[in-house]
Amino acid sequence: MSHYFETPTGDERRRTIECRFWETDWTFTTANGVFSGDGLDLGTGVLLRSHTPAAGAVRLLDLGCGYGPIAVALASACPDARVDAVDVNLRALELTRVNAAAHGVGDRVSALLPEAVDPDARYDEIWSNPPIRVGKDALHDLLLTWLPRLAEGGVARLVVARNLGADSLQRWLAAEGWRCDRTASAKGFRVFEVTRPSGR
Repeated sequence: MSHYFETPTGDERRRTIECRFWETDWTFTTANGVFSGDGLDLGTGVLLRSHTPAAGAVRLLDLGCGYGPIAVALASACPDARVDAVDVNLRALELTRVNAAAHGVGDRVSALLPEAVDPDARYDEIWSNPPIRVGKDALHDLLLTWLPRLAEGGVARLVVARNLGADSLQRWLAAEGWRCDRTASAKGFRVFEVTRPSGR
């Protein structure tokens, strides 16, 4: 993840935003210096409005959580699940904690720096609006670090802008041995479901 996602300096100015997905109205606290602090990012909205987590999922990861809309939504939809919300921005992690507590899931959402995540954790589902603008090499390193943490039969859901290389990323994942299926497309974004091929 790039420096532009790291913890900002200067005063924090919090605000609230409202959005709707999964037939639910949501209110989140955001602030300056975090990704899409002025409202739900278009790509995140496409991801959330086109997919829901499996009812039986018990361990989930929100990779690049920002202020936590995906993590909070996953924990709310899966009452038996634990969700790791990972980011390099400390302000984003604190906002994720605030939002998780406000939605009654603070005991099941862990907002963590990448290095604080249990290295033995394996995830039924990984959800991410990945930081494409970090550059191809850094993005590939990020995905090759976290995708192997999928549990057997697990799935990663990634949303990527078409004009920022979604189709080339799909080809690269396939070349790396991952199954990568496009499962939604809207507003200039692709949603991919990434799984391990049989026997991997």
